[in-house]
Amino acid sequence: MLHKHVDSEELMKHAKHAPMHHLRSKTMHSLAYGSRYASQEIPKYKLPEQATEAQAAYQLIHDELELDGRPNMNLASFVHTWMEPEADKLIMENISKNLSDQDEYPATMRIHARCVSIIGEMWKSKGAIGTATIGSSEAVQLGGLAMKKRWQEKRRAEGKDTSNPNIIMGNNAQVALEKFARYFDVECRLVPVSAESHHCLDIKKAAEACDENTIGVFVILGSTYTGHFEDVEGMSKELDRIQKEKGWDIPIHVDAASGGFVAPFAFPKLKWSFDVPRVKSINTSGHKYGLAYAGIGWILWKGEEFLPKDLIFTLMYLGAEEQTYTLNFSRPACFVIAQYYNFVRLGRQGYTSIIRNDLENARLLSLALEATGYFDVMSDMHRPRGVFGIDNKTSLSITDPKKGLETIKAAIQDRGDSEFNPALPVVAFKLTDEFKRENPHVKQAAVATLLRTRGWIVPNYPLPPAEDTIEILRIVVRESFSLDLVNSVMMDIVWAAETLAESETGFDAEIYARKADPIADAHKMQTPAHDGGKKTPGQQC
Repeated sequence: MLHKHVDSEELMKHAKHAPMHHLRSKTMHSLAYGSRYASQEIPKYKLPEQATEAQAAYQLIHDELELDGRPNMNLASFVHTWMEPEADKLIMENISKNLSDQDEYPATMRIHARCVSIIGEMWKSKGAIGTATIGSSEAVQLGGLAMKKRWQEKRRAEGKDTSNPNIIMGNNAQVALEKFARYFDVECRLVPVSAESHHCLDIKKAAEACDENTIGVFVILGSTYTGHFEDVEGMSKELDRIQKEKGWDIPIHVDAASGGFVAPFAFPKLKWSFDVPRVKSINTSGHKYGLAYAGIGWILWKGEEFLPKDLIFTLMYLGAEEQTYTLNFSRPACFVIAQYYNFVRLGRQGYTSIIRNDLENARLLSLALEATGYFDVMSDMHRPRGVFGIDNKTSLSITDPKKGLETIKAAIQDRGDSEFNPALPVVAFKLTDEFKRENPHVKQAAVATLLRTRGWIVPNYPLPPAEDTIEILRIVVRESFSLDLVNSVMMDIVWAAETLAESETGFDAEIYARKADPIADAHKMQTPAHDGGKKTPGQQC
């Protein structure tokens, strides 16, 4: 093939004056890797002076977000990460709707009302009143405020002081519960947890902490540490005894962030909801085992009389009179619609099937971990009802993880949920004392670090104060955590433990932690003076 020599300088001279030159230039800039950001830093901390083509902006941000972990392999979070394409379509069709615009979106308001009714019936109250929230963190604040206001009203009517309210909770409480106390000037009385109380609220000690200024008790249906359900009915009976002896009428708010969509389907005979007399309010997260995306929670009261009237605002907004009791105002309506989609799509049968499958996979993983001989399982959801503690291990032994899992699965399927301890599908585990004695160079945090190299996000963290010398690894089993993934993560956990044991020297996970990030450090607040400049341990979410 023959070609003629081209004078490049002459060619470029003509190209500059060609009518398509400017169009080609703009087209080039619409390509992410041909834009100015291909050779310049992407704007991060101040607004850029010039605009960017939509395609380029999308591609650059998309590529950066590819560095995030895969949601399906994030075993640390309770938050649901998958919905059906039809739900995704409904969300996108309604993503611009504001839940606060009641006059503009009457159909959406009817769906909101239906969701409250469905959840109220699920929690055994025909007269429940409630509202959607952004999540359980907002809902807990609303539940606590209602308890405080009812306590104040009663005290004022009796001519008593209202200046020193307190609230009781276990020190395993998720941080949102403590936030309520700190933000709304309520003394927070944290009850120590122990192995004897199954690492969650000790109802006897909680009763001892009550007095005439106690506005209520937070009881958690599903501890974020180990998945245990706290004893709502037992706590109610303790408060009955206190009222009989002291005359103090103390209500219960159930933080059912995760358990509110687990207990009704897996443990329908368990008494924890509005059929327990002292339970006046309950919150849950629709974006956890309610199986919707992040951004939807619920708070319900047993009846209107338990929600003080002066907390409710009646206002005119965009042509309609509406009543509201939330900490924020404008918020997306699409996630309420996503929640309703699940109610219509799944029904009781669908939710029951999914939750039972989650529990089965969690039990399978728990028993398999114990059978390796490398791990103690601190959660008790795989043990027979009424049996607790790491001394009650399975007698199984696994040499081939895949075949062993098949044997365990067959044994689990022969038993119903009612034969196991009521709990969340959460697997909390640690290296056995024997393994640590034989391998003193192995640090448990290194197991989590090695699992990261395989893509798994499995946190390692200490139990609450009084038990914080014990560190646990935790896996939350969600709908997207299939049996195949149970097999995969099980083999990778065994690989991590054996790799660390066989190494000649210790693998210090701290070496690989980001210790110096000047940008992140610039956004951190100084340690409060009352902490003495010392770092205080964080709380589990």
